[in-house]
Amino acid sequence: MTQLYTDLGWLSRPPADFESRCRAITKMAEGGPRALKALAAYGADDNQLVSLSRVLGKLRAAGQSLAPLHPYKLGLITNYTSNFVAASVAGTALRYGLAVECLTGAYDQGLQECLDPQSSINRARPNAVLIAIDWRGLPLRGARTGGASSQEAVDTSLQYLNTLRSGIKNHTDAVCIVQNIVPPPERLYGSLDRVLPDSLHYSVSALNAAIADELRSGSDVLLDVSGLAETVGLAEWHSPGEWNLAKLPFAQRCLPLYSDHVGRLLAAMCGRSRRCLVLDLDNTLWGGVIGDDGIAGIQVAQGDATGEAYLDFQRYVLELRGRGIVLAVSSKNLDEVARLPFRNHPEMLIREEHIAVFQANWNDKATNITAIARELSLGLESMVFVDDNPVERDLVRTMLPEVAVPEMPLDPALYARTLSAAGYFEIARFSTEDRDRAKYYEGNSKRAALQQQVGDLDQYLASLNMEIVFQPFDDIGTARISQLIMKSNQYNLTTRRYSETDVRRMAEDPSYFTLQVRLIDAFGDNGMISVVICRNLTESELEIDTWLMSCRVLGRKVEHMVLRELLAHASRIGAQRLRGVFIPTERNKLVEDHYEKLGFASISRAEDGSSVWALEIASADVTAAPMLVRRVGFESSVI
Repeated sequence: MTQLYTDLGWLSRPPADFESRCRAITKMAEGGPRALKALAAYGADDNQLVSLSRVLGKLRAAGQSLAPLHPYKLGLITNYTSNFVAASVAGTALRYGLAVECLTGAYDQGLQECLDPQSSINRARPNAVLIAIDWRGLPLRGARTGGASSQEAVDTSLQYLNTLRSGIKNHTDAVCIVQNIVPPPERLYGSLDRVLPDSLHYSVSALNAAIADELRSGSDVLLDVSGLAETVGLAEWHSPGEWNLAKLPFAQRCLPLYSDHVGRLLAAMCGRSRRCLVLDLDNTLWGGVIGDDGIAGIQVAQGDATGEAYLDFQRYVLELRGRGIVLAVSSKNLDEVARLPFRNHPEMLIREEHIAVFQANWNDKATNITAIARELSLGLESMVFVDDNPVERDLVRTMLPEVAVPEMPLDPALYARTLSAAGYFEIARFSTEDRDRAKYYEGNSKRAALQQQVGDLDQYLASLNMEIVFQPFDDIGTARISQLIMKSNQYNLTTRRYSETDVRRMAEDPSYFTLQVRLIDAFGDNGMISVVICRNLTESELEIDTWLMSCRVLGRKVEHMVLRELLAHASRIGAQRLRGVFIPTERNKLVEDHYEKLGFASISRAEDGSSVWALEIASADVTAAPMLVRRVGFESSVI
């Protein structure tokens, strides 16, 4: 089973001509970055990852545009040889649409790199710094050799890691990714290693708990390498020979797996995690074919090994839904037949109410997935498609390369493990709104049904009994605000990215006006659905720096109500004009005419498609939408 992880078994095997394809990319006049990302989608080994990294370096050195890849600078602070990690991480991150430039300091010079403002990493102004210290770089063995007590060793180690973090924070705006500690497999006291304080395993466990507690709040994030190594097996993870020979902290065969976990965490920090799981039905959620075998013939029941395997997978899928992943169905079948097990089988765990969108027809799976994405107002890059049929998987990969399609094993008992190992739903932060996301989208399906019944848009909006809540940025909302800023792409006018530190700074700066917007309706609380950042450009002009909105509230005139709030604030501070900027990306074409629709006049357009718009406060006339307005947290002098 270790092979599932070390070989990245959820990814397709690399083609035989992988290396020649890599070389061909450097000769392309255009399309190189896209081709590079496509190659990275395979389960490449460590040597192939190095090849991908080299090609990326050549494209960067040649001055070519790396679009649509997202540029990212990652610093590495280690006590071991980091060059091999840097190349592998850069190659792997392409899989997640990131063009990572890894910045490595001098060997085992972590303090100097972090504390010196002129160090190579600090001067490079990275987006994030990975603090990856092996247990051999910390004073954790003191108690075993007559030195410091276990608690002193843990405290000293934690202080050292915090010093590294502080150095980075003092000189850059980077997020620190702190890697926890993997203990060696060798034991001193056997089973009592977890009990006796002078055991290295005891100290490592205590330190890992302290690291997790430190990172529970704030903008820095945890990379749980200890959990990863335990999954693989400590004896598989550690290679004493490779440490002695080349100061490699783990076996080289584990390098692609380690790099994938770094890559998926970076993607999560950039808002690139998947949000919707699309499921096939026959031989995916149950054994057999419902159209042929009927309710009594499908395998999904206790007391049967195969049936229990499918129930275990359903249980894991429901757990994903419980943490906010949206569920959908794409099945080639008659709709009424496909729904039978959900409605009538007594042992089915997943029921109709758990599915946000149910597509059962005779269309191809790619067409259905596109329809699901449209109905949920999600991009295809948010989707994961699980199907037992390799032909269907290949079709979706070919027609919709943005959709993640894991290779599924023949044994359904391994479905949950494979989907979990793939890490498509990795997160850097977790909030109550993340947990409730699935309910938001399920509510959208109910709203869509109501709209079909009502027909007239104004009547439909009035029937929703909407309440919009405006609130300035605050400490409680900081993490969620930053999360939305980092991951929103479609309804985002500028796609400028701001960390939690940036959000706090803007909240405290009187030259900024900030809004977090919630929407509540007859079907429930939609959560935070919009974020707006304005700054005083001049005494008479207020500029909209950032305006983003959740696509799940499209068509409900929320943007009109937000604009009315901005105009009211502009009037209060004596501004005469509201200025907006649109910066185009591959994914925000949805809002290219946003300002024009709201009555702004075009001021200028650049060759790259970006544009500047203006609205005169005195002449602005924005029709209100049928919703109650509530304001929270504003001083009486402001509202």
